[in-house]
Amino acid sequence: MIYLELFLTFLQIGAFTFGGGYAMISLVREQVLAHGWLGEEELLNMIAVSESTPGPIAVNMATFVGSTQGGVLGALLATLGVVLPSFIVILLISAVVRNFLKFKGVQAFLGGVRPCVVGLILATAITLFMSTLLGFSGIGSTLSPDPRGLLIFLIIAGLAALFKRLKRKKPSPIVMILASALLGMGLYAIPI
Repeated sequence: MIYLELFLTFLQIGAFTFGGGYAMISLVREQVLAHGWLGEEELLNMIAVSESTPGPIAVNMATFVGSTQGGVLGALLATLGVVLPSFIVILLISAVVRNFLKFKGVQAFLGGVRPCVVGLILATAITLFMSTLLGFSGIGSTLSPDPRGLLIFLIIAGLAALFKRLKRKKPSPIVMILASALLGMGLYAIPI
C-alpha cells in the first residue's frame, strides 16, 4: 500500500539523517529514485521548489513526493514520517537538556556526527551540480552540459561576489532565488 510505504520511507529518512534538511537531500534522492516515485529531472525540480518555498526543505520535499504519489493523504503521511523522529528526539532531549550536553559521550557523539553532516551536504551539492549543470547521471555516462544553467550559475555567482565586495555582506538568499528564477524564465524561454 502506497500510504504505508510513503510513511515508512520518510520515517526512515527522518530517523537516520542528522544535520537537517540539506543533509536529507541525498537520502531522499536515493529513496525516491529507488521507489520510482519521481524521475531525476522531476526530483531536481522538486528540490528547487522545496528550497525556494517557505518552510523546512525536508518537510517540503516529503510533502511534495507524498502528494505526487498519494494525494493529500500521501502528503500528510510522508510529512508526518519525516517529522516524527525529530519531534520525539526533541521531546526527549528537552526533558534532560540542562544536563545532556555536558556528558562526554554526548559531546563525542556530536563531534563525530558533525563531519558526517558536512560530508553529506557537500556530496549532495556536488551531485546536484554535476547532474543539473553538467548532465552527469552516473559512472559511464557522458557529460551533456546545460549552457543556460551554467550561464545562470555564473551570473548568480558573479552577482553574489560583486554584492559581497561592494556591500561587505552576503546578498539576501531571497533576492538571489528571485534573480535566478527571472534568469531561468528569460533564458529557458529562448530556444537553443
